[in-house]
Amino acid sequence: MTTMSHGRLLLVFMLSGCVATSGWHAQNDFTYVPISTDDYEIATWQKISDSRGPVHIYIEGDGHAFNGRGTPTSDPTPRGTLVRDLAASDSAPNVVYVARPCQYIMSASCTRSDWTDGRFSSRVIKSVADTIRTVAGARSIVLVGYSGGAMVSGLVIQNYPDLNVKQWITIAGVLNHSDWTECFGDSPLTQSMSLNKLPNLPQTHYVAEKDETVPTALSVRWTGGANIVIVPNATHDNLKNLKIDFMY
Repeated sequence: MTTMSHGRLLLVFMLSGCVATSGWHAQNDFTYVPISTDDYEIATWQKISDSRGPVHIYIEGDGHAFNGRGTPTSDPTPRGTLVRDLAASDSAPNVVYVARPCQYIMSASCTRSDWTDGRFSSRVIKSVADTIRTVAGARSIVLVGYSGGAMVSGLVIQNYPDLNVKQWITIAGVLNHSDWTECFGDSPLTQSMSLNKLPNLPQTHYVAEKDETVPTALSVRWTGGANIVIVPNATHDNLKNLKIDFMY
């Protein structure tokens, strides 16, 4: 995904009490806003220009949770910018990128479980839900979740019906973590919640045709083949042909 050519912003922020910088070159109308929740401080970047309009909220994937040898890392901050670039390219008046707990900001309460077996735990999901509530209030929400962020967004919808979510979009998304870990022979996510189907909510699940990280068959199994859009010639980390159909 190429860097936005119109306007660049070097965002400087506090990270665990130390000054750190973000390499995201976004449109000038995005602002870095850390949000405090009960358990974590969550990194967000926000573009809000319509105080009453719907909000498109993008939830990051699992990030750099494991190294190439399958060992948990000490910092799950994503190395790529796919989700941030998707948010930056969204022309809606209200767009927010939400990082996962312990990404960009290593809160004192962070443990490796937060990005390994407990990445979909109740306290992780609550913190993201609280962040969304702070950002959007009672306004209409479109939730967009990438990779593991798909599971997070679905669990937020499932467990926090007070949030005014009008549309759910997943991109190369993990929707059943038990099937996913079993598929690759990985350890089960024993501290994580499971996602039920959400039949009453408008939703679209974009699946990368050549995804080797979240195989198409897993998405089809969970959805029963409904509401699936195959992104041609796409891989898990390269979705340049993705065109999201927003209802709001």
